[in-house]
Amino acid sequence: MLEVLLDATVRAGTPILFATLGAIINERAGIINLGIEGLMLIGALSGFAATFTTGSLLLGVLAAFAAAFVAGSIHALICVQLRGNQIVSGLALTMFGIGITALFGRGVVGQTINGFERHAVPLLSELPVIGKAFFNQDWLIYFSFLLVFMIWFFLYHSRWGLNLRTVGENPTAADACGIPVNLYRFLAVACGSGFVGIGGAYLSLSYTPMWIENMTAGRGWIAVALVIFASWSSFRALFGAYLFGGVTAMQLRFQAMGTTVSAHVLQMLPYIFTIVVLVISTLRMQKG
Repeated sequence: MLEVLLDATVRAGTPILFATLGAIINERAGIINLGIEGLMLIGALSGFAATFTTGSLLLGVLAAFAAAFVAGSIHALICVQLRGNQIVSGLALTMFGIGITALFGRGVVGQTINGFERHAVPLLSELPVIGKAFFNQDWLIYFSFLLVFMIWFFLYHSRWGLNLRTVGENPTAADACGIPVNLYRFLAVACGSGFVGIGGAYLSLSYTPMWIENMTAGRGWIAVALVIFASWSSFRALFGAYLFGGVTAMQLRFQAMGTTVSAHVLQMLPYIFTIVVLVISTLRMQKG
């Protein structure tokens, strides 16, 4: 029972993890991106359409990254180059993502593909309790583990990462040191958006290998809140994403068990939990 729940937690938390990591890169550059939900949808449809057309899951992931990269570049152009309002631009990006995927996804609604298969890691997958949950998964989940470490190393153990954090925390000082502030911000927003797109692709290529309109179901908004909960740390983002994934997995299991609690109440649980976590995180930051 516990192994099954842990496995469902990892799978449910992975798209949120990708989205949160991408949003962290955005905000480390000093740019707020409320378009995460739209970017995830763009990535989900692009990845599914590319795989459905070519039969290649790798091309699907690359297409999802590229499409979200381009969409994120629009947000970067508005906020970095044109100095537009970040909140308005992000909300517009979300509405754009919802609309364009509904329009161009009509022809593939309900179509299915052969999604990512599980690959067990020798020895590790045989560990009790956690083995199958963490080490008998598909390649995108393994890549999410790697990405957590890559982002941590980049931000705290590379010169480019130090420059990026300086750009986000004190752009005036960064400019005085000769760091191209606008270039760093533009690339951070675009690349971070690409990783968000992979989070959307995970939904349509692995979690539910088909395209369903608005299939992200609010996960992008959870990721926005999770950035604050994680204090812009990739490792805390991993913990937080699985925490939310666990809540989602439990409410789905409760529904499958035929509980007397209303299904609408159960569907609200992840978002109620998001609000509670956001309030606690905000209070913690104020005390600090």
